[in-house]
Amino acid sequence: MSDWSPSLYARFEDERTRPARDLVAQVPLDAARRIVDMGCGPGNSTELLVARWPAASVLGLDSSPAMLEEARKRLPQASFAQADANVWRPEPGTDLVFANAIYQWLPNHLEVLPEVLAALDEGACLAVQMPDNLAEPTHRLMREVAAEGPWAERLEGAARLPLPSPHVYYDALQPFARRIELWHSIYNHVLADAAAIVEWVKSTGLRPFLEPLSADERTAFLADYTGRIARAYPPTIDGRVLLRFPRLFIVAVR
Repeated sequence: MSDWSPSLYARFEDERTRPARDLVAQVPLDAARRIVDMGCGPGNSTELLVARWPAASVLGLDSSPAMLEEARKRLPQASFAQADANVWRPEPGTDLVFANAIYQWLPNHLEVLPEVLAALDEGACLAVQMPDNLAEPTHRLMREVAAEGPWAERLEGAARLPLPSPHVYYDALQPFARRIELWHSIYNHVLADAAAIVEWVKSTGLRPFLEPLSADERTAFLADYTGRIARAYPPTIDGRVLLRFPRLFIVAVR
């Protein structure tokens, strides 16, 4: 796929950063020497880590050159580098691996996460947040439009896989952890209208559906999808809409 769009992502930065704030608050480390922000994006989550542990060496990793460029502008005091979450593993001495909304993109993340945790020293922490929203109208309607249009064959494998249950994550991580916390939070983001919901998902979940299409096909896909979203998310009393967004959180101590 083409590179991620920092400007599109930033349109809802406050809402996107809220789960990262909640995850940081649950990391049971009073002090840290070395922190890695895997999937750092434009640096919004990295900024939280620098503020929480100002004495730590913080490294942000991402596969997107555009996101890394924005992160370096935002936090010149931190380090940033390109990395593939499929193959990256922490170096000895890493106290925290923080991963906000990255590992859900890896089909084999149930194999990757235990390896990341196992590579940490005793007492170090793995903190992960992943969207668990494939049953929500935003994603159900993506799949419907994809399956019912002339692009159905090309988009057959566009949807990412649903997350397993917390039980499955616990069993995968428990052999390498002395403590595991798992929970779900459901956010209800107040957005301007249905078009804003479409703008939100264009920078994330819609990307695999739109990338294989021509410009005309993208226009047709988005027109159909936006109409369905407007019907699925009726306006509130003040005309705005509520985007329901469930997320899974995992904090594991080695």
